[in-house]
Amino acid sequence: MGFRNIKEAVTWLEKANADLEPELLSAQAASEQLALYARAEKLTAYGTTVLARRLDDASEVARMTGVSVGRAKAAVDTGKALTEADEVRDAFKGGDISLDQATEIARAEQARPGSSSELLAVADEEPFHVLRDKARKTVLEAEQHKDLFSRQHDARTAHSHRDELGMIHLHLALEPHVGVPIINRAETEAARLNAEARKDGSAEPFERCLADAYAALLSGAAATGRARRPELVVLVSHGVAARGWKDIAQGELCRIPGIGPISPNVAKEIASDAFLTGVFYDGKDLRHMRRWTRNTPVEVLLALELGDPPEFDGVKCVACGNRFRAEKDHLEPHAAGGLASTDNLRWRCYLCHQKKTGQDRKAGKLTPPAPGEERSPPRT
Repeated sequence: MGFRNIKEAVTWLEKANADLEPELLSAQAASEQLALYARAEKLTAYGTTVLARRLDDASEVARMTGVSVGRAKAAVDTGKALTEADEVRDAFKGGDISLDQATEIARAEQARPGSSSELLAVADEEPFHVLRDKARKTVLEAEQHKDLFSRQHDARTAHSHRDELGMIHLHLALEPHVGVPIINRAETEAARLNAEARKDGSAEPFERCLADAYAALLSGAAATGRARRPELVVLVSHGVAARGWKDIAQGELCRIPGIGPISPNVAKEIASDAFLTGVFYDGKDLRHMRRWTRNTPVEVLLALELGDPPEFDGVKCVACGNRFRAEKDHLEPHAAGGLASTDNLRWRCYLCHQKKTGQDRKAGKLTPPAPGEERSPPRT
């Protein structure tokens, strides 16, 4: 019965594709049909995933589905993980989540049983990259007690290849405490290059400036100016240090905010060769640092870099959750008297920052006060 129903569904989809003329549809009608196709794809993905588990042959699954062997293996692994994740399996079976969403949530459920309910809610409300970030954070925090750090060390690798244009592609897999400073250094250099290009009227997409920055870093030609943003922030619970940097107890932290846990031994090495800044908080906020200038004090930058307590989840856009190219935004613009303080500054990605600036400009918040006019700073 089930086999016949699937054959009939395929027949109807073939007819729907034959009759589909998107150019003749209104935007609303196209959106409605896209939602139906997306749901059909999710339902189909459930069937292929659980059947792939039954075959348990990634090469054969890849051949039948027309995907890479790596993606086919991921489908097989997800099918196996679903056998121990009833809530995820039911949501996937009902077409509520995609294969990619099911893969991330099922993996997190395996690492920390009971986490799927929260992650399914995230999948329903947030973009996929936010779900993936939260699910992987759940896995890393669960596995930091299971030899995670030696596996990270053994997983470091590098390779390169050329594409059809002759461009060189580099792929590096580095341990968090090694990779994060490199990324932050490159992004700082890219921001400098981008700012210089804008002044000259020859601005290019930020990604090109970032490519130039990495090339400069690798060749040793990068500028050596002092960056205000710290290259690496490591958050360590006092108990970890008090016990001799040997382990991380439940409820304690030893991690790079926004990235994930690191080995206490690595944190100890960093601490022995760095200037340390102590940050105290009352379990709720860090909003004791503010300044009536456009320049942001170093201690405020550090507090922003950590993210909101008690999660200390690092830098990400408050609007879309993106962690790439985060910029500081005054909630209440500086021109309107906004403070350079932790309660008036938030991270936004470039696109969301541009959108917010446009909204502030429309609202007249970016217009300087007229000569002789006093504009009082907002009360906080």
